[in-house]
Amino acid sequence: MLAGVVSVQFGGALAATLVPQIGAAGSVVLRLLIATALLLLFARPRWRGHRPRDWATVGCFGLALGLMNFAFYASLGHLPIGVAVTIEFIGPLTLAAVLSRRPRDLLAVAAAGVGVVLISQALSLPFADLERTGIVLALLAGACWAAYIVFSGRTGAAFPQLEGLALAMVVATAVVLPFGIWDVSVHGTSAWDGTVLLKGLGIAVLSSVLPYSLELLALRRLTPAVFGILLSLEPAVAALAGLLVLGQRLDPIQLTGMALVVLASFLVLGLGASRRRQPDLPA
Repeated sequence: MLAGVVSVQFGGALAATLVPQIGAAGSVVLRLLIATALLLLFARPRWRGHRPRDWATVGCFGLALGLMNFAFYASLGHLPIGVAVTIEFIGPLTLAAVLSRRPRDLLAVAAAGVGVVLISQALSLPFADLERTGIVLALLAGACWAAYIVFSGRTGAAFPQLEGLALAMVVATAVVLPFGIWDVSVHGTSAWDGTVLLKGLGIAVLSSVLPYSLELLALRRLTPAVFGILLSLEPAVAALAGLLVLGQRLDPIQLTGMALVVLASFLVLGLGASRRRQPDLPA
């Protein structure tokens, strides 16, 4: 899972250079199209022999995955990225809180939540200055992220290896494709050159194929509650990458946030991260 967190951050850095060229919807569609093609090529999923219940699980997984990606990218057009990330994290942290079984679990959720807010510096802007459209989109992304965690675990249990993920990516691509077509109709295709396609390939591998595959495998071993809290490592890794790669300094408040996120991770790992996820899944 930690490898997936690191992969996402490198993919996010690359995506930041692509969105200005082809827009948010275009970036999401290009990334998912390439990622879906790669997963279908390597996973070679079976299209027959699955139960209706399993298809429903894959459908919900793909729907959550597609909407999560589109809603978050769209929110960045209305909110600073730190604020959008913080609002989006309400989803997985709420899921972790709902599935918590002990006071120590709730302490870890609280520490992770406060840590994410401090790292992202989301409190630096007054709430009144934030666009309501962006807030709604970020909340939608967070809700879809929580659904993604639940259905990723169920898909991993119902399908062997990466079969379920490949099928879900087909659904996710179908969900966002209309937005991508509209985006191209507005902005045109002049920006879609070889460089854009190469960036799209890199983003697809780093932000979709690797992390989604690793997360699906992780959810076969971790409970959704533990997984949701460990996701709070993402902004901490992003801030650390900014320091090491871009020379972006971290202030004491951000360092405090990183310490809280690390504390939350140690708390949940100490609770037994190797427990199977089934007992914590909602019916």
